Parts: sequence; structure tokens; C-alpha cells
Amino acid sequence: MKIGFFTDSYFPEIDGVTYTIKLWREELERKGHEVYVVYPDGDYEPGEREFPVTSLPNPFYAGYRIPLTRRTATLPDLDVVHCHGPAPIGVLGRYYAWKHDLPTIYTHHTPLEEYFHQSIKLESAAALLSKLYVPVEDAFLRSFDVVTASTERIERDVEHVQLPVGIDMDFFRPTETDWYPDRTVVGYSGRLSMEKNVSEILRVAEELPEYDFVVVGEGPYRGCLERNAPDNVELREFLPREELPVFYSSIDAFLTASTADTLGLSTLEANACGTPVAAADVPPFDQTIGDDNGERFAYGDLDSMVEAVETCLATDRETRAAVERYSVDYTMTHLEQLYHNVPLSRDEVAVDVESPWRLSEEERS
Repeated sequence: MKIGFFTDSYFPEIDGVTYTIKLWREELERKGHEVYVVYPDGDYEPGEREFPVTSLPNPFYAGYRIPLTRRTATLPDLDVVHCHGPAPIGVLGRYYAWKHDLPTIYTHHTPLEEYFHQSIKLESAAALLSKLYVPVEDAFLRSFDVVTASTERIERDVEHVQLPVGIDMDFFRPTETDWYPDRTVVGYSGRLSMEKNVSEILRVAEELPEYDFVVVGEGPYRGCLERNAPDNVELREFLPREELPVFYSSIDAFLTASTADTLGLSTLEANACGTPVAAADVPPFDQTIGDDNGERFAYGDLDSMVEAVETCLATDRETRAAVERYSVDYTMTHLEQLYHNVPLSRDEVAVDVESPWRLSEEERS
């Protein structure tokens, strides 16, 4: 099949959406499909089957760009359109599909309303914009034949299919290399932005001076974090992708206080490398983090966070086995079923993709 990925997040910007698109494209092309990526232009040289759209710098969120438009006649002939966001390029993809009467799939990656409070200084204006935005996105999502999301809850008023983005289990595995052989290290990798609540990690570090903390990432809150980090916290820039398995394998526990993740890909990658995760007891971690792969804590409760970290450090778990169900191999099998079934029945997609990723009530507790 000729599959079109339409995304507003792509290289050179590094985030979970970018790497998901890269992984899905590689896996689908390995299976014999052709995947075309339409994305905002920037400081990135397009490769084969990549189509940049003229864009401008985003004044509200550094590192991302605001796409303008591109004539659909300049895009390749496709069999299915798969949009990865509701911004201008997602709209372009939906228009392309409408114009050519193609089946459409939308994958919900990011609750954009969580970012308005970071970009707009006036709290009341940000709250109003968030309230107005969600119904608009709901209407946009309902125009697609199928909507997928990594977990059961996407906080959107639409029917959706549960389809985790998936982990490359061959790539993310325990390594022999250990960067911190003589230290107990708690780590984090991800965006340094408001919704990730990395400042909570600094609070834990202050309470646990006997441990070292390594925070890896970039984002608008980096300067603030550097100014407030205690002596036992090291802030590093984003690591090259090939070094992430070594980082995850070298740390003794992974800690996140994020409240805006749709799957928490970095937490599952750390699990795949044998490292337990301490995460806030909020979606999606109430579904992905259980006794086998980590500990959950009450968000904002310092004592609870400290206890979760220390429990992770003191106990052994088969974390890799716990996340096998999130292997990208399962995801690709079900995604291919969606691609093949949607053209056959635009009203009902006959594929069950929920059960492999459900946690039992016992696991959740």
C-alpha cells in the first residue's frame, strides 16, 4: 500500500511523535509498504518519500514550526491517509483524503490543550482557549474513518481503537555498558516543559541527597530547572537515539511526574531495558505501570514520590517481560489490519486491538 503520514511534528525536532513516525515508517516499509511523510520544513534535508511544507517559526513553542500550505497536486498518489495531529498538516491530510475519496486514520498523540497554559501567560485566557479547543478537535476527529490512541482514555468525545505506538524491543534491551557502575542513579528522559513537571524530580532529589539524578532533555523550562537544580542533579542535552538503551540500562530507576502523556513511551523503553519506573498515579500510567514494572505515587505528594523511588531501587522486577505486550510487532500487525479493513468497510472496522494491552484490575492495583 501507499500510505501517507501527515504530521506537524518531525525532524529536526525530537519528541515522541517524531520517533514514533520514524519507527512505524521503518516497520511498514520492511513489510513492503511505501510510506510518504508530509511535514513542516525546517533545518532538515528531506529524504526519499519525504515532502516538506513551507512553514514559519512558532512564537508560542520554541523548536516547533507553523506550516502554511502545499498544493495537494504536488503530493504523491496514496491508498490511505494517516494523520498524526490536528494542526495545519493534519488538516491538509484530511483535505487530501476528502478530495481523493480515500480512507482516513487519525492517531491521537498529544492533548494539545495541556500546552496552552505553557504558551499563554494569562491563565484565564489559556483556560478559555483550552475549553473552546477540545470540541473543535472532537469534530475534526469524528471526520476520520478510524481514530486510534495508545490507551483506553484519550479525553476526546470520539470512538477510538486502542493501538499503542509500540516499542522496538530489539533496540531497547539491557546493555552490557554501564555509565554509572559505582553510583545509584535515578533518571529521566523527555521534554523539559511545564506539563512534564520535571521540577517534581528536583524536589525528590533534594529529599534523597544520597542518590544522583540525571535529567536528559531539552525544552522551554531548561533554564529554570538549571537554576533550581540541587547539587545531586545533572542536566544533560537530548541523547542521540542510539545511546538511549545505554542510558536506560545504566540508571537504577526511571522517574516521571508527567500528567500529559498519552502512553509514556520513555517509561516503557526504560522497562524494556530492565529498569523499573516510578510514575504519577494518573493516566496513562495507571494502565501501563503496575507491580511488575514499577511503582505509582500520588501526584504532588513528596513523601509518596520518595517512597516510590526507594521501593523501585530496593526491589527486583522482570520489567522487560511486563512490557512485551507493547512491542511494535503487535502494533504493526493491528495497524496493517486497520489499513486493509478501512477501505472494505468505511462504517465499521472489524478488528479487535484492545485486549493485548489491557491491565487486569489486579495488575493496576
